Order: sequence, then structure tokens, then C-alpha cells
Amino acid sequence: MILNRRRLLSDRASLGRWGEKRCERFLRNKGLRTLIRNYSCKLGELDLVMVDGDGTLVFVEVRTRAGEKFAPVEATVNATKRERVSRAARHFIATHRIEDRPLRFDIITLILGHRGPPQIHHFENAFVP
Repeated sequence: MILNRRRLLSDRASLGRWGEKRCERFLRNKGLRTLIRNYSCKLGELDLVMVDGDGTLVFVEVRTRAGEKFAPVEATVNATKRERVSRAARHFIATHRIEDRPLRFDIITLILGHRGPPQIHHFENAFVP
């Protein structure tokens, strides 16, 4: 794993893709179903759009980092990012003509760290648009 860890840390794009896959797998194991990955529109981007077991549409912002040296990873989802995610979610809902469905905005973080397994933290209802 050390060789892979070094390679991941040397390429931010690879680290992000790897983290998204791990986080998606984590959420699927919790019973969520993936609708779409990396939805993009002129208003913003959604990392994952999933459906919870009760039918709730879940918009997930994924954050993958090497560590938490300066601040908690979930704190990087600032007001500007939350607004972009909200706008992209509204676009997704309108485009797919989704009506009368409960919605939720989650944040999931993956911290690779220097040793041991990666740490995944899931923040349900992390923000309300």
C-alpha cells in the first residue's frame, strides 16, 4: 500500500477519483443506491447523486485529502461551494423532472493519512440550501 499511497499523493486528480470510488462504495454498503456520478452543468457539479433506502434523493459532496493538517476536511465545503452544489442540484431536479421527493445534502470525507487505513466520515444533512 505504501507505493500506492505515494503515487496517490503525487497526483491530486488520481487521489480525488480514488477517494470518490471508495466513498461511493462506503455509501452503497450503507444502503444508498447510485443514480449518477460527476453530474456537471453550467451552474456547478455534483460528485454523487444517490437514493437512500427511504427514497430520499441525496446529493453528496466528496472531499478527499492526504491529511487534516490545517482544518477539518468538511470545513472546506464553504458557503460558495454549498451554493454551487445547491444550484447544480436544482438544475438536476429540473432537468430530470423530479417532484415531491425528499432531498438531502451530505458531505463525505476520506483522509488518506500516512499510515493505516483511510478514514471515512459521512455527514448526513451536512447543509441545507
